[in-house]
Amino acid sequence: MKLILAIIRIAKMNETKVALSAVDLPSFTAMPIIGRGAGRAIGPNIQATKNHPDLLASSAVLDMPRMKSKRMITLVVTDDKKDLAVETIIKVNQSGNSGDGKIIVIDAVDSIRVRTAESGDITLD
Repeated sequence: MKLILAIIRIAKMNETKVALSAVDLPSFTAMPIIGRGAGRAIGPNIQATKNHPDLLASSAVLDMPRMKSKRMITLVVTDDKKDLAVETIIKVNQSGNSGDGKIIVIDAVDSIRVRTAESGDITLD
């Protein structure tokens, strides 16, 4: 069982969702995140808001790269579907430009369905 974390561009979210569903991987969680990689990402910088006034304060003063808005997709798949999930995410999101994203694959120990208390791979279908 694998936990896959994929950080992608916001503009690729819908296409990624459709592609994962098309290969029978419709179950995942997506959330808005901010961050930065080592390179200079293409696209507009996010602006500080009243909810997060400290996000950009230090980078503005130090003339450092700003944080970028992204989406993080989290999905748990059986070992035999790991390559399919990774290949699908890459196919949709790879443009060859800095900022395409990152995929992290982590071994997952178990999955438990709350409704029935079942555990293991059966909970992933």
